[in-house]
Amino acid sequence: MTTPHLTFFCELEAQALAAMFHDPRVPEQLSAIGASVSMALRDLSLERAGVVHALNQAGIPVIAWLVVPPEQGYYLNLDNASQAEAAYAGFKAWSAEHALQWGGVGLGIEPNLRDLDRLEQAPWETAVAWLRALPDAGRLRRGMAQYRDLLAQIRADGYLVESYVLPVIIDERWAGSTLVERLFGIMDLPADREVLVLYTTLWGGAGALWSYGASCGGIAVGSTGGGIENLPALSWAEVERDLLLAHCWTDDIYLFSLEGCVQQGYLERLHDFDWARTVAAPFGPARQIEALRAGLRAVLWTSEHPAILLALPALLALMQLSRRRKPAL
Repeated sequence: MTTPHLTFFCELEAQALAAMFHDPRVPEQLSAIGASVSMALRDLSLERAGVVHALNQAGIPVIAWLVVPPEQGYYLNLDNASQAEAAYAGFKAWSAEHALQWGGVGLGIEPNLRDLDRLEQAPWETAVAWLRALPDAGRLRRGMAQYRDLLAQIRADGYLVESYVLPVIIDERWAGSTLVERLFGIMDLPADREVLVLYTTLWGGAGALWSYGASCGGIAVGSTGGGIENLPALSWAEVERDLLLAHCWTDDIYLFSLEGCVQQGYLERLHDFDWARTVAAPFGPARQIEALRAGLRAVLWTSEHPAILLALPALLALMQLSRRRKPAL
């Protein structure tokens, strides 16, 4: 069995980032397991540039995880394409100024962070706001056009493009729908590597990881704690399980987060991790997820074929009529 390539997400602010990498064991352990780092560019500071430069010197590949300020949504979505373009332009200038080397550019595609925060405080108001955005077909068209231009620019600059996306995009793509994109402002972008965010802390267990695993170019597992949303942390036994399950489907595994792994001592345990170990597949939970996905896909497909709904009453009436007229044997 092959050994997968690990990439660690890192979402620290500059000072905390510099403090973590001040410990020489962190880059040594990353180098020992041949890992990469996908670093959220929460700022373009001198301290962050110093860390990236040190990682470059150590031969540890770094992905520039492009984000915008939290007040602009943080994650990339249909409503902040202009801000994402500005963030990329700033990243290019900053990288040139400090002679930084990058293994690619990562785009985290999720709903606006402010909406996600508001969802906990005012779920109905947030849901209504999302529903009001549905009829604006131009929003999707304009946002996608800007992001396609941005992807073209990133590639023209010589960078590979990664996208970090929610798994529902797989079901939307299957159904040929845009309902989820228009509802939540996310996008189905043609990245060079698509990584599904299959954190078992988000989806309530390993069922979603197993259900969506076959559709992945890369799988992101977690969380080990940390990050801007401060997700709950998995135990080491749960991290082991998720890594082994992900490896059943792909050799490109992403782990959120580096800071959580360092804090909990997980990074050093990965040095001699046995990737050949067997793991019990979560068939029961996965079947439950499959049932939910079947219903979701039906809704998404129907949203693109509304004539079916309009014709359904007439079809049912015809079926009832045919039953009444069926001759007795």
